[in-house]
Amino acid sequence: MRVISGKCRGTHLLAPEGMETRPTTDRIKETLFNMIAFDLPECEFLDLFSGSGGIGIESLSRGAKHAVFVDQGDKALACIRANLEKTRLNQDAEIMGMNALEAVKALGRRKSKFDIIFMDPPYALEGVDQIIEMIAQQELLYEDGYIILERSSANSIVKLPQNLVLWKEKQYKTTTLSFIKRV
Repeated sequence: MRVISGKCRGTHLLAPEGMETRPTTDRIKETLFNMIAFDLPECEFLDLFSGSGGIGIESLSRGAKHAVFVDQGDKALACIRANLEKTRLNQDAEIMGMNALEAVKALGRRKSKFDIIFMDPPYALEGVDQIIEMIAQQELLYEDGYIILERSSANSIVKLPQNLVLWKEKQYKTTTLSFIKRV
């Protein structure tokens, strides 16, 4: 796993050992970042279920102003810290060691806003719709902001709150990227 483009291009990243995380493949990551390239400069980026931090680090490498990394696994948090140090992107990052729903609530209390929220939950995780609902309730998205949900192609999209709509999707064999924006 590596940083594909930007100021940290080619830097190899650590990934947590074991089956607790499922890093986004380079092919999907490259397609994703080609799709959002024009939205990245100076954006505020939230990486929920960060794992190794690869997606948030890629966003910072490509010009995001700030990224918040959220994960609750000790191995994942250690990898995120090590990868941020390795890429020298620490000053542009914040790490929150807690579950995604609690992080969304905490960010809402701080009145945080994001241009892009990337979610890559475990495919079998229950409650993804509750997290998206809380993102909407806490008003974490800027007016033109959006959520990217990486999910199993075998699962249908979660139930969306009234003020969010499925904007577009990119499907691969086993993975689908769902783009959700404010109405």
